[in-house]
Amino acid sequence: MNRQQLQQLSEVRFKEARSLMDAGFSDGAYYLAGYAVECALKACIAKRTREHDFPDKKLTSESYTHNLIELMRVSQLSQALKVAMQASSSLAYEWNIVQNWSESSRYERSGPLETQLLLEAIENQSGGLLPWIRLHW
Repeated sequence: MNRQQLQQLSEVRFKEARSLMDAGFSDGAYYLAGYAVECALKACIAKRTREHDFPDKKLTSESYTHNLIELMRVSQLSQALKVAMQASSSLAYEWNIVQNWSESSRYERSGPLETQLLLEAIENQSGGLLPWIRLHW
């Protein structure tokens, strides 16, 4: 999977999450929304690789995770996020919500309020995480 495919998948997963939420399926919406962020961060990691280079084993191993905090680190965006959060309390608030997502949410129930908060934290055009990540992918 390449960078462009990960970018597209991020957009699709978020649209699917929004559709599920609109249809009243907050559990599935919560789960897919997190994957939208995961794919976006993996697109940022893919941007770091060079065509025809032999892949760095450590980078490859560390990239195969669903942990958003770890993916932020591997994508080398942690420091940029820290700076951006100092400039925007909204982004800091949104990241605080998003970073709690986990792939294990597929086994948990997510209420409409919790899911709506996650969706807004991801897509908010004035401080959401996905618009910020798009600046770096």
